[in-house]
Amino acid sequence: MNKSLQGKVALVTGAGRGIGRAVALRLAGEGAQVVVNDLDAAPAEAVVAEITAAGGSASVCAGSVSDAQFGSRAVQQCLGTYGALDIIVNNAGYTWDGALHRMSDEQWLAMLDVHLTAPFRILRAAHAAFKQQRQDDEAHGRRVHRKVVNISSVVGLGGNAGQANYATAKAGVVGLTKALSKEWGRLLVNVNCVAFGQIETRLTQPRGDEPQQLDIEGRRISVGVGRDTLETIQRQIPLGRSGTVEEAAGAVCLLCSADSDYISGQVLVCGGGLTLA
Repeated sequence: MNKSLQGKVALVTGAGRGIGRAVALRLAGEGAQVVVNDLDAAPAEAVVAEITAAGGSASVCAGSVSDAQFGSRAVQQCLGTYGALDIIVNNAGYTWDGALHRMSDEQWLAMLDVHLTAPFRILRAAHAAFKQQRQDDEAHGRRVHRKVVNISSVVGLGGNAGQANYATAKAGVVGLTKALSKEWGRLLVNVNCVAFGQIETRLTQPRGDEPQQLDIEGRRISVGVGRDTLETIQRQIPLGRSGTVEEAAGAVCLLCSADSDYISGQVLVCGGGLTLA
């Protein structure tokens, strides 16, 4: 079986659950060695165990991507453990919704920190490695593309009531992607973005009478979507259903593969036709 990412080293943030987990498993299935990040060690360790049980190679890099030192630590783990860094998938994130006039500074800044500042720091830390690897490739007559896939949302493209903080952060991810594609083209780093629509995860599950709450760095965050809202969204999806995490991972994997070697600075909407624009 041909493994399209054999020998590549990938860093995937927020990979202990949901879309991130599916991405890590898909990349590993294609032959990549994967550094699996999650806020909590246990789910990251479970993903690593699943990858290694299937004959792949992976390691855990637990901790908050919002930590100022995380980017440097994650990049160094990739280099120290596997000797290279070829793929970065900036996936970690969550939602913390509320009407703008009731939104606290903490609520606003938390979304910018995890969705926008964290990828910025990771990518800044990765620059030296990408530059050195490009120089080594040139010295040996090799032309090797490396890949960055930033994760946005249709909310970042079209907005959504009650999600001004999330929409702003995800719109910023698009700007970061487009700017960096212009800076890093000379390094043969393709920088693209996937904007997800309604994907079935714990963040988008139907909300019951008592919404599920996540504990994120001491914050209790309610997740889920009201049933009426969910039904409205479903009616807006041309393909008539929510996407699976495996389908979401397929979109990311496309932009990590050699099939995207001449694609950069683009936003791929993975939403079954849903745009919100």
